[in-house]
Amino acid sequence: MGGTGVAGVSEGAVRPPHQRPVPFRQFVVKVHGRCNLACRYCYLYEGPDHTWAERPAAAPPEVLDRTATRIAEHARVHALPHLSLVLHGGEPLLAGAATLGRFTDLVRERVPEGCAVHAVVQTNATLLTAPRLATLAAHRVRVGISLDGGLAAHNARRVDRAGRPSWPAAARGARLTAERFPETYAGILAVIDPTQDPVETYESLLALRPPALDLLLPHGNWTAPPPRWEPSGSTYGDWLCAVFDRWWGAGRRETRVRLFEECLALLLGLPSSVEALGLAPFDAVVVETDGTIEQVDSLKSAYDGAAWTGLDVFRHDFDAALAHPAVAARQAGAAALAADCRACPLLDVCGGGQYAHRYRAGHGFANPSVYCADLQRFIRHVAAVLTADTVPAAHREGDSP
Repeated sequence: MGGTGVAGVSEGAVRPPHQRPVPFRQFVVKVHGRCNLACRYCYLYEGPDHTWAERPAAAPPEVLDRTATRIAEHARVHALPHLSLVLHGGEPLLAGAATLGRFTDLVRERVPEGCAVHAVVQTNATLLTAPRLATLAAHRVRVGISLDGGLAAHNARRVDRAGRPSWPAAARGARLTAERFPETYAGILAVIDPTQDPVETYESLLALRPPALDLLLPHGNWTAPPPRWEPSGSTYGDWLCAVFDRWWGAGRRETRVRLFEECLALLLGLPSSVEALGLAPFDAVVVETDGTIEQVDSLKSAYDGAAWTGLDVFRHDFDAALAHPAVAARQAGAAALAADCRACPLLDVCGGGQYAHRYRAGHGFANPSVYCADLQRFIRHVAAVLTADTVPAAHREGDSP
């Protein structure tokens, strides 16, 4: 296994002894570990980690059964009022919509009374049909869709295994969801492509009527930088600023853009609920198709085995994962960050950026994000816009953070 120690955990980064672990509230379950697409930039199948190839394609019934029990156990021990169940892959619909529905029902049956289970399937939309969407709706499973934009050109890198474009099928699935199953539509997750016009990309996604939009920075790090990355922060920082201006300037909320809303909340002193910003303790865990308990998939963009914990649902409960040094480090807040981050005036908003983006071979994750300059540019821009629109000119003092 590559990397530096336990997922690159540095000395002093673990959770302080007096700090109680924050229970998991997001359970990402790999119901199917293969995909019907072969996206050219996929960090999971094309990246440095190859553990997926050693696991069964679909999660066997006994894995799903045991996982449901473990989730319910964790909810009971920690008296969770709600939890998020994310049905993931690969392409989870390869397991069948009925399988996803049955598993979701199983979790709901086993969690203690009063614990709400919010279920969502994250799909590439190519397999969405009216009967499948009806099945998901009947089991109260919402649908999150992964696209890179709302036009064929934006999704040119998303091809099937024969090299054919996935856009026609994905567009049909997205439009079907928006038009006939709006109550089931969770939103769109889009990875930023800096070669595409930012405003055009945003407006094309709006045309698919998502109730929410997640704009994600491509996974990269100091050893393997993101595509077209510039240390000045101009590539991705400027892209985000352009979309933010279009979103903010609309004068009404056309859709929720989670990164923007969370940045605004943090600037106003409110807590964050996203991994990309803020210092909130991380609360997500993954169960692979063989029942292995792992950290989130984004770590797999760093090195082979980076998400490994050595735990599984048959022999371990989720509290064992909470005690894992790498998980403890991610819940240590500012203590897990590089000295430069701890001294930064944007610390409370930036939070060091996404954990996987801090990796540098030989130095683990105790580094600023490779997107440090981009995040600074974006956060300062949002702060300036917020100040200009909310504080009378006569009362403005100093510069933005």
